Amino acid sequence: MITVAVLTISDKGARGEREDMSGPMMKDMLQGIGAEVKYYEILPDEKELIKEKLIEYSGKADLILTTGGTGLAPRDVTPDATLEIIDREIPGIAEIMRLEGYKKTNRSVLSRAVAGVKGESLIINLPGSPKAVQENLDVILGVIPHAIEKIKGDPSECAR
Repeated sequence: MITVAVLTISDKGARGEREDMSGPMMKDMLQGIGAEVKYYEILPDEKELIKEKLIEYSGKADLILTTGGTGLAPRDVTPDATLEIIDREIPGIAEIMRLEGYKKTNRSVLSRAVAGVKGESLIINLPGSPKAVQENLDVILGVIPHAIEKIKGDPSECAR
């Protein structure tokens, strides 16, 4: 069982002015890989708070997914917070999400999403819109279990 923390990053969501559609949708999608969302929070776009929560959940969850705050607006700071706390970046995850997203919209190249490892947790930034979350998660869902096994020290060979 993969334990998951979902952090929705949204000023309006944190104030109760917008319903979070992306976070709950992730829960449904993750069941297909044997993952369970154990932690869920809606946070404002505050870099220090995001960093604090990423660090907190990296001690509790195998996978931390963020949704929101990956764009170009001044308050979009999720990738910045993530980069400041991860031990190692995994650029291929964000690269493939942008590449596949580009097939649907050229705006995907504006995403600043990152992915990386903190301790024994995999952290992945996803966009904020439910449609983009579904499209991006569909692209990477299949590699998440293997990535987590390796992060946790699985010594088996990766070759097929």
